[in-house]
Amino acid sequence: MARKRASEPATITTTKEVTVATYKETKPPPPAQETSNDQPIAPPKKGFIFKLSLLLVAPYFYLLFFHYQIQHDLIKPILINAGLSLAGFFLTVKMIPVASKYVLKRNLFGYDINKKGTPQGTVKVPESLGIVVAVVFMVLTIVFQFFNFAPDSNWLVEYNAALASICFMTLLGFIDDVLDVPWRVKLLLPSIAAFPLLMAYAGHTTIIIPKPLVSYIGLKVLDLGFIYKIYMWFLAIFCTNCINIHAGINGLEVGQTVVIASAILIHNVMQIGVSADPEYQQAHAFSMYLVQPLLATSLALLSYNWYPSSVFVGDTYTYFAGMTLVVVGILGHFSETLLVFFLAQVLNFLLSAPQLFGFRHCPRHRLPRFDPQTGLLTGTNDGTLINFYLRMFGRKTENSLCVHLLLVQALGCGICFGLRYLLTGWYK
Repeated sequence: MARKRASEPATITTTKEVTVATYKETKPPPPAQETSNDQPIAPPKKGFIFKLSLLLVAPYFYLLFFHYQIQHDLIKPILINAGLSLAGFFLTVKMIPVASKYVLKRNLFGYDINKKGTPQGTVKVPESLGIVVAVVFMVLTIVFQFFNFAPDSNWLVEYNAALASICFMTLLGFIDDVLDVPWRVKLLLPSIAAFPLLMAYAGHTTIIIPKPLVSYIGLKVLDLGFIYKIYMWFLAIFCTNCINIHAGINGLEVGQTVVIASAILIHNVMQIGVSADPEYQQAHAFSMYLVQPLLATSLALLSYNWYPSSVFVGDTYTYFAGMTLVVVGILGHFSETLLVFFLAQVLNFLLSAPQLFGFRHCPRHRLPRFDPQTGLLTGTNDGTLINFYLRMFGRKTENSLCVHLLLVQALGCGICFGLRYLLTGWYK
């Protein structure tokens, strides 16, 4: 999110009693004026979120109820999870204004750099509201265990390990928001948070050799053993950080998460529908149990974070969302597909690599230039997908740019589905 962190020293306001000798009585002090910390944030953009939800969720529910004949034993927990997720959406919408008051009182706010020079650029925007999404998500996923997992379930260990990694990453993200740690340290945070998942992972460590290469390698399936866990570890580091660095405009961090989560849900229900393997179906259902709450709570946050943003999500949200997506990709056994869903983030990382690794100067904020006279953003020479897109297609408003970038994100997910369709039976 385009922001400039700021803090203010606490101020103490005193009032004097005015005594009028003639009447020997004390007049009450005038009512205190409302401070900026008590001012409510802008209401959620309900109409926009409702339309976006229909657009993203309609294909998922069509596939779930009409296109595929999915067993009742799988449908029931999915619907219970969906009901809890819907409740989480409304709970998150209610909690964000409350949490905003508390973070402003603690001077945890920022200024929107992409509105500098306008009245909106002087508004204190509450920071780190991703913590609300993470807390509601954790409550939903813990409550869901009572409806689906028996105490001796084989999936319960991995489920709790996944929640431990997500919770750990949320904590580290919030610490980053408060302490503002250097970006080199940020690269290491996901590597620490991924340990609970890696230690509890009991799934396969094999990869299927692409059919064109079988004749050269002589194997159809290759067991990588411990190397596969190293691969998962690097995947967690990459995906979590690439959500964090593809940011800088209102709605982009949450928007990209919403698009990827929607694509994952569609992918999961498609795999459940075409497979007859109960273990394979359960792996994808397991993924849905985590993605549905993520999507619902993220849509609630997006209702406040969409342009013009009334809250900032902070690194708390980007790390939380990135780790959640990694967890569902690993435990759902579709890490390759997940990487293709992250096509826009991969491109942004490749553009950013020269600056991230010190080959070029890397400023603190690699944002486009904002012209307060026209309200347009102009791309700079910094290596981000945002600046690259502006250099390629010209200046745009912040809102228009975010919509374009999310369409690029959706196009990348569409390419993934197209590749899976075209390569099925030939590649694997």
